[in-house]
Amino acid sequence: MHAIEFQPRLLFSYILINQTTYVDQPKTMRKFELLFISIPGVGHLVPIVEFSRRLTNHDRRLSATILVTTLNDAPILDAYIQSRTSTTSDIKFLRLPPLDPLSPDQYQTSSAYISIFIDKHKPHVKHAITSLMMSTESDSVAVAGFFVDMFCTAMIDVANELGIPCYLYFPSPASYLGFTLHLPTLDTQLATEFVDSETGLIVPRNPQTELNVPSFVNPLPPLVLPTRVLRRKEDGYFWFLYHARRYIETKGIVVNTFRELEPHAIGSVSISGRGVPPVYPVGPVLDLDGPAQWHPYRDRQESIMRWLDDQPPSSVVFLCFGSKGSVDGAQVKEIALGLDRAGFRFLWSLRKPAKGETDLPGEYTNLEEVLPNGFLVRTEGIGLVCGWVPQVTILAHEAIGGFVSHCGWNSTLESLWYGVPIATWPLHSEQQLNAFQLVKELGLGVEIRLDYREGSDLVSAEELQRSIKQLMDGDNELRRKFKEMKEKSRLAVMENGSSYQSLTTLIEELTTHI
Repeated sequence: MHAIEFQPRLLFSYILINQTTYVDQPKTMRKFELLFISIPGVGHLVPIVEFSRRLTNHDRRLSATILVTTLNDAPILDAYIQSRTSTTSDIKFLRLPPLDPLSPDQYQTSSAYISIFIDKHKPHVKHAITSLMMSTESDSVAVAGFFVDMFCTAMIDVANELGIPCYLYFPSPASYLGFTLHLPTLDTQLATEFVDSETGLIVPRNPQTELNVPSFVNPLPPLVLPTRVLRRKEDGYFWFLYHARRYIETKGIVVNTFRELEPHAIGSVSISGRGVPPVYPVGPVLDLDGPAQWHPYRDRQESIMRWLDDQPPSSVVFLCFGSKGSVDGAQVKEIALGLDRAGFRFLWSLRKPAKGETDLPGEYTNLEEVLPNGFLVRTEGIGLVCGWVPQVTILAHEAIGGFVSHCGWNSTLESLWYGVPIATWPLHSEQQLNAFQLVKELGLGVEIRLDYREGSDLVSAEELQRSIKQLMDGDNELRRKFKEMKEKSRLAVMENGSSYQSLTTLIEELTTHI
């Protein structure tokens, strides 16, 4: 397998050279090529690649081509792609040509930027797929499906033009999928009951007013809605609604979750007669090797793991806010004070806020400049403050007893997989809804905040101290539930498990109607 730049003249020969052949299977066995595309970010590319690996490992007739777009985190994406090229022969990466930068007058928000960015790739994607189909069109190889990311719905047009079945790959929970599918209906209610006419912000006229969304058992407080939904006058809301309306145009929706975790949400989006295509819960889909195997900063792992090796089992609280998460100076000081007062061992991934909406957080060169005076000295021996960390590797370590998390869905599934209880501190996107589900719906989280907004709110030291004490309680109901869900998450993907069966059904659909 190779990662290559898109060069139409070379594509034909490249595809022929890299067709997978299994020596122990009949030469007449028909093969099926699957196509995948996501937005250019590790949080979206990794899940869709891992899903493609799940498919090709499940059925040897399948091979995959990942269409790659590149934005600001190109070095990280390059490192990930290179790691995958050396570990599997059934997945190819095809880089699409770069685009001219969008001018600032074309967008207001990162959601709009990435949606327009993907839309402008349609001609390149169509050309690439057409070349692929020409080179594979035969009785023995067929292009069986095109899986598009939740922000890549513009590619439904390309699939339709080329006559390829198009599926949505949804890397977030089923509860959020249900909310998104319900948004066109909810749009009218939000406009008439909640919107401030001057600012366009969602401002409940009655603080007690809540929203009924079928994929949630409990009514939703408006302030846990995704950031872009709360700002209806910005272009991010337009694109959010655009994608939501297009999901039902696909042939099926694959969700990175499992029935035992979200029975109500999966049931609500799977009810027939609502115009929603079949839903396939196939999770948890995780990169369990993690970035410790490929990330440019992985050389930092050794010292972190040595420190964890010296800590007692389940004694360390881990604070990490994801690949795009960070906190500012005032919040840094409150976290430090809360950790100091709580008195538990801690590992804190502290990163500098990004410069722009589409940029990734940076690394502090001098932690003493942002931490309170004397904090590093007072906590020496019981705490470790660092920058980027290999999150999944750390969650797997026996010393970790609790996770203060932004509630991104990848992070949530990793925490469930290793049975590490979560304290919820959402920052942006759909993370507030994820936190609400964990705490209020599933009883799988300690609430720090459910409606925190990055850059516009402050969690006090007292709040953090109280939540950490609750999280790290050695023998409580939350810990029991996480242990139980850990076992269920692993059984789901084993043979005859719920996600295994769902994946089998999806493959049958892909391969029997070509």
